[in-house]
Amino acid sequence: MMIYSVVKRPLFTEKGTTLKENENKLLVEVDPKANKIEIKKAMEDIFKVKVEKVATIKQHGKRKRWGKSVGMTSPRKKAVVTLKKGEKLDFIEGA
Repeated sequence: MMIYSVVKRPLFTEKGTTLKENENKLLVEVDPKANKIEIKKAMEDIFKVKVEKVATIKQHGKRKRWGKSVGMTSPRKKAVVTLKKGEKLDFIEGA
């Protein structure tokens, strides 16, 4: 798997912001087929940071209704990436 297809996008949520400020952890959406080793390598190669640990979360699609029709939201996989001490990564510079 190519490293640029592993990490899809950063997730800016209230919980993710708290993890980043207090525990030096980043919350990102990743490819559902990617494993922890691939996620760690991709983060280190793309962003030039040292990764200590990776935890993954699978989020299943939910049933949603739009009037009479019923559908599903897309399933996704998230990763909580713990950076080593002294490492820092800002997705939004100057904000």
